[in-house]
Amino acid sequence: MTSLLAIEQACEAHVAGITAADPAHDISHIKRVVNNTRQLTDIEKADAWVTLPAAWLHDCVQVAKDSPDRARASTLAAEAAAQFLATLDYPEDKLDAVRHAVEAHSYSAAIPVRTTEAGIVQDADRLDALGAIGISRCLLTGGSMGSGLYNPVDPFCAAREPADRDWAVDHFYAKLFKLPSTMQTRAGRLEAERRVAYMRGFLDELGREIGVKPPAAGA
Repeated sequence: MTSLLAIEQACEAHVAGITAADPAHDISHIKRVVNNTRQLTDIEKADAWVTLPAAWLHDCVQVAKDSPDRARASTLAAEAAAQFLATLDYPEDKLDAVRHAVEAHSYSAAIPVRTTEAGIVQDADRLDALGAIGISRCLLTGGSMGSGLYNPVDPFCAAREPADRDWAVDHFYAKLFKLPSTMQTRAGRLEAERRVAYMRGFLDELGREIGVKPPAAGA
């Protein structure tokens, strides 16, 4: 049987040739998710033969964020991932576990996690939406979709529902600040909370610069 390193190298080469659906889901995103996955796998003592190929291939089918098929992207990627791994010297008895880890990683798909390995890949992907890189990806995606930076009347959703299709900062409130409570592993949750604290610091500074104080966390 081939080594896990060789499997990872084949997966990396495979996804490197896939065109990203948006600038926040490029090969750099995939590599960061793999790095997060590697760390969480070590902490949780999970099966790296499942988590690492799943992390490399979790976005191997890409669907634009504004596509009506967005919620099906992870299911399509799961099947494509299993088909690709089947062409390698990869253990057949682990294919279903990889398939589940890929399909369950998606926030929009809302597929319940059934294994530790799937929880790790989900956490690893969601961590990349938080912290400094999360802020960068949020603003990058908002700009690419034609969103404004913030609502000039109520920048921090103090008295309105978030409208993140219109304003990039609204996405913090619509989704990103909710992610720590969805984490499947303790290590993932702690890191998510640390990254959210950094993001709140960013909003505090933004508020100082535009003259509007953000509401306190939980307000």
